[in-house]
Formats: sequence, structure tokens, C-alpha cells
Amino acid sequence: MIKPIIHDQNILTKVSTPAQLSDVKIAQDLLDTLQAHQESCVGLAANMIGIHKRIIAITIGPARVAMLNPEIINHQQPYQTEEGCLSLNGQRATTRYQTITVQFMDIQGHRQQITLNGFPAQIAQHEIDHCNGILI
Repeated sequence: MIKPIIHDQNILTKVSTPAQLSDVKIAQDLLDTLQAHQESCVGLAANMIGIHKRIIAITIGPARVAMLNPEIINHQQPYQTEEGCLSLNGQRATTRYQTITVQFMDIQGHRQQITLNGFPAQIAQHEIDHCNGILI
């Protein structure tokens, strides 16, 4: 189900709690909402739809992937960039890593690990920051 986007920074800066497999409906809502905003958005975190669970949905090429409890376990090659956010106005400077490895649970409940490079890595870092209550 497509959900409204939260803009209240008091909500967005609250640290999210771990997700359970029973939270898969939230992941599907994120995927639906991401698809609805595909012209202006490449990733969402659950707190952006008002739910403080560690769940993100990101665009990787033509695919959209939901991750429960994503955790960056390795990162390489820091760089400076500017990012926008569907929940915030304007662009802001931030530091990201060119390559990251993320561990997470998929929507079937399987533990996964993926290495992301370039823009997909940047998207994942932005959304994981949301889970940690960090805004750009």
C-alpha cells in the first residue's frame, strides 16, 4: 500500500528498532511507496512512512529491493557528495563510501549479504542513516 511521506524531523531523527519477519508488510508498503515515487525517489526507510523499524527499500538498477535490519559491515573509498531526500527540502553535503557490503534479512526471512558500488551504495547508506536517525 502506498503510504504518505513524513517530513517531521522529530520523527525522522528517532532511531529505529530492529525489524522482525512479521514486519514484511511494512517492507511491501515501502516497495509500493518507492514505486509510486520512482520519478523523484530511489530509496526509502520505514521512518519516512512513520514506522520506526529498521527496514529500507532501495533501487538497484531496474530492481527494487527491501532489506530488514540492514547493517554495513565493510566500506571503502570515502568521497564527498550532495544528496537530496524526499522528506527534506534541498540538497545537503555528506560523506559516502564508493563500495559497501551490507548484511540484511530479505522478505523471505533469509540472511543475505551484498556488495554495492557507486550510486546503489550511496542510496543504501542514505537509507541506513535514516534507520539510525541521521539526516543529511
